[in-house]
Amino acid sequence: MDEPGESSPMDRVAGLGRDIGEYIKQQRNHAKISVRQLARLAGVSNPYLSQIERGLRRPSAEILQQIAKGLRISAEALYVQAGILDLPTGGPITDAVRADPDLTERQKQVLLDIYESFRRENSATRSATSTVDTGRAQPRSEDDDPEDPADRR
Repeated sequence: MDEPGESSPMDRVAGLGRDIGEYIKQQRNHAKISVRQLARLAGVSNPYLSQIERGLRRPSAEILQQIAKGLRISAEALYVQAGILDLPTGGPITDAVRADPDLTERQKQVLLDIYESFRRENSATRSATSTVDTGRAQPRSEDDDPEDPADRR
């Protein structure tokens, strides 16, 4: 049985519904649009959106995507808030790309995919060079130069 003060799985699920509803309401207020306007933009009914905001309904991933489009925010952000996705890792660069309102979701994803591929490539290169024991780099002498200018005369 659950320990006293520990929430049950059902309580946690209900909490996620309230959290996503509060987050949607905050984003809607920030965007300065009414429930009616967002409902129209998202293609859902006013009462349904109101119930989501109050935590009485838990929207599907598809509905969250429609709401995200209506709010002009990342669907990924709503998925994280709803507990559908884990919080993405990244740092300031990925956070900046995700937060940029001038980029479409597709543009953001392409930029992040390219950025991550560069990071993986560089990490693999660093790993390969760190595993090869080359010792300490020694300064080159003129005798080591295979193309000594004196040899070309």
